[in-house]
Amino acid sequence: MLGSTHGTLTTNPRPARVVACGERPAPAVHGTAHGPGGGAEGTPLDLDVSGRPLHADVPDLDRFFRPESVAVVGASDAEGRPNTGITRQLIAWAERVGARIHPVHPTRETVFGRPCAPSVADLPEEVDLAVLLVGDPLPVVEQLAEAKVKFAVAFASGFAETGEEGAQAQARLAAAVERSGIRLLGPNTNLNAFEKFRDDLEGPAIALITQSGHQGRPVYTLQELGVRLSHWAPTGNEADLETSDFLSYFADQQDVGAIACYVEGLKDGRSFLLAADHAAKRGVPVVAVKVGRTETGARMAASHTGKLTGADTVVDAAMRQFGVIRVDGLDELQDTATLLARARKPQADGVVVYSISGGTGAHFSDLATEAGLRLPTLSQAKQDELHQWIPEYLNVANPVDNGGHPVGDWRGPKIIDAILDDPDVGVLICPITGPFPPMSDKLAQDLVDAAERTDKLVCVVWGSPVGTEAAYRETLLGSSRVATFRTFANCITAVRAYLDHHRFTADYRSPFTDAPRTPSPSYRKAQSLMRPGQQLSEHAAKQLLRAYGIRVPREQLVTSAAAAVRAAGQVGYPVVMKASGARIAHKTELGLVKVGLTSASQVRDAYRELTDIARYEGIDLDGVLVCQMVERGVEMVVGVTQDELFGPTVTVGLGGVLVEVLNDAAVRVPPFGEDQARAMLSELRGRALLEGVRGGPPVDVDALVEVVLRVQRMALELGDDLSELDINPLMVLPRGQGAVALDALAVCR
Repeated sequence: MLGSTHGTLTTNPRPARVVACGERPAPAVHGTAHGPGGGAEGTPLDLDVSGRPLHADVPDLDRFFRPESVAVVGASDAEGRPNTGITRQLIAWAERVGARIHPVHPTRETVFGRPCAPSVADLPEEVDLAVLLVGDPLPVVEQLAEAKVKFAVAFASGFAETGEEGAQAQARLAAAVERSGIRLLGPNTNLNAFEKFRDDLEGPAIALITQSGHQGRPVYTLQELGVRLSHWAPTGNEADLETSDFLSYFADQQDVGAIACYVEGLKDGRSFLLAADHAAKRGVPVVAVKVGRTETGARMAASHTGKLTGADTVVDAAMRQFGVIRVDGLDELQDTATLLARARKPQADGVVVYSISGGTGAHFSDLATEAGLRLPTLSQAKQDELHQWIPEYLNVANPVDNGGHPVGDWRGPKIIDAILDDPDVGVLICPITGPFPPMSDKLAQDLVDAAERTDKLVCVVWGSPVGTEAAYRETLLGSSRVATFRTFANCITAVRAYLDHHRFTADYRSPFTDAPRTPSPSYRKAQSLMRPGQQLSEHAAKQLLRAYGIRVPREQLVTSAAAAVRAAGQVGYPVVMKASGARIAHKTELGLVKVGLTSASQVRDAYRELTDIARYEGIDLDGVLVCQMVERGVEMVVGVTQDELFGPTVTVGLGGVLVEVLNDAAVRVPPFGEDQARAMLSELRGRALLEGVRGGPPVDVDALVEVVLRVQRMALELGDDLSELDINPLMVLPRGQGAVALDALAVCR
């Protein structure tokens, strides 16, 4: 990303930002949420310094999922017609949820024996939900508004997923919905919201959000394994209701233990982050498959839903920043969401691997440790206790190898209870690589029994590819306390997500809480330096940094060789000299930088050479910079880019030439606090350079963090007016000496 910040700029407009370059932002005010009455309780929404909301708009979707009355527009009972099967399914669904259903069709008096209204205007009562089985929902939406319908579902395709003409049709539909006050699901959606959910299952449920209905099938079928599902929102093209609306709503439902999402593209990045923040504050885990990691995946997703997939590095960072657990496959989505929905809060983060095979335990432990799970060595006292039942020659330090035979008798339960009794152990994982009855059957039953006696997490990996064994189908799947997996990888992914989620929510403080609501004094200074539609010269870009308290070298801008010599004497030798102009992006490649000048003659010669090169290259200069030379430190890069989905993003990474060679950078979406700024540094592969290598001193990490936070403030206040900012290199000096921005590039929109 930032390694090529001088490249193509994004041009997609985003409605969240309303302040033009040169204008002062409106003071922080209270706005209202989308639709009548604001949020779920009609509460006003705080706005940040750039006029964007700071709280999620939580729509009241109760009457969508549990309506009292439903209209089916385009209902049919003629055999062989697609609408007939849909009508039949909707009637069955309405009966299950206790809703009155009203068919609507201009040429039918009855549908499946029920009175049929010729139009929406002729409905016998106000309805909560209208299901539109028509090719063009636009005219019907206007009729629904007059009938005061609260929600509508449009199944019709042929909108943004088909290209520009379809996108225009979808825009007209969205505008009509906005005017009407109706909340619309679709278009290009399906019947998944009206599926039959099992009501004989207990415990916390998974709520499901998908943009492609078929991709939700694996999660839906978890019900056949005893996992409860409460809702399914197939969002389709999201002309109105979007993933973030359902995410916020599901997070408020008492019976929802986890939210599983299949996301092809985000309609609005800010809304998604606010919804994720809402879920994080409530401690509700969100697990998501987000396609678009590759160029091919992004292109396919766009053709399917007509929405942006976003730069994947930014999407990944934003999800991690707000606690959304991103997984790669639908199998991981099933397993991770199930574990997070059903498992109790961990009492410790230590993981013990217990098996009847030393090889199995070693293999699993390697994978788990590599994935970042903590496998503590059990105390000598605990090992001595385990050796009461396990032969002395077997390892019980962790992993615990019982050798096989103890699981077949009275010793098996005692071993499991002793491990779970250790206060440093929060998770017990037992990989059973294949059925070996009766030993594996008894082991499975002992694990289930132990799980009922403890609040700690017990996981089993049942490795048999058959999956029809009674120990698996009846014993393990029959327990709501044991988390059962079929692969090592999915177990490790889910357990890591489980521990990470609870660590994250335990210390979570919404970054929107402290987001600035009014401009800082620096903003007025910065406004006077901005040049709409232009790239600033290095000198002007450094003035912008100074306005936000970011340190730059001593330097002077000169326009003659004599002035350069005087400036060098005042700055102090040795000096660096650079050509300064509004359109210079890569000075070094053009020979427009001279380093280590130690005399007046060298300064005069450098001035003449720099101006000659600029004249030859046709570059207009505003002068030559004579700069203090700063050598001792670690070169970093800090910058701002505009993401099509999330707006301003802040990046930090290794600087100088390394940023382009290694592409070692971390990204965050403002607002964020000091903890996230430090977390960005911990993600860098080259973070050891900050700690000092080969005898070098550790650098001033506190000063680096402060620069990142000041750049973030700049990004928030200047918003879209600052297309990009690139501080490269930012020289981070030894501890206690600060950080200096040696070069900077800024582009105004």
